[in-house]
Amino acid sequence: MLADHASTARPNRLARSVAKLDRVPAALRPWLRNKVMGRAVPFTGTAGLDFAHMAPERVEIAVANVRRVQNHIQGVHAAAMALLAETATGMVVGMNVRDDCLPLAKTMRIDFKRRAQGAMRAVATLSDAQRQLMQQSDKGEVSVPVLVSDESGEQPIQCEFIWAWIPTPKK
Repeated sequence: MLADHASTARPNRLARSVAKLDRVPAALRPWLRNKVMGRAVPFTGTAGLDFAHMAPERVEIAVANVRRVQNHIQGVHAAAMALLAETATGMVVGMNVRDDCLPLAKTMRIDFKRRAQGAMRAVATLSDAQRQLMQQSDKGEVSVPVLVSDESGEQPIQCEFIWAWIPTPKK
């Protein structure tokens, strides 16, 4: 029953908007997805994040090791790594909370394990049970798994993100 509900859950506003992008010709889809997300969350556009895959159960975002996100040793800056992981977890939560709810980052913990090499990629996922909880509750919190890897395939950082959601404040 848990998996049945998650697979039949009504998509929220963000998930519906991302799904509309699937109607665009495949060659234009990545560019348009990045442009739309960069406008919705301006800092992601400034950093040049690449929204590689967006689905309610999994979001994958990448960032190239280019000057605008580099540190003093020409690697991806710690703040850019945090942005990458936070954006992936926030988007997967954002694609699952009800339209009458607001997602909020509650806790962000990042442990730096080794020097990153080259471009980076973050993959955030939610289980069917987590997605169902978001659809059934107008308030709650969830720990969102995210794996952040570099070009070598290693994980230079380990992250834990806890996201909460609350009813959207009345205007």
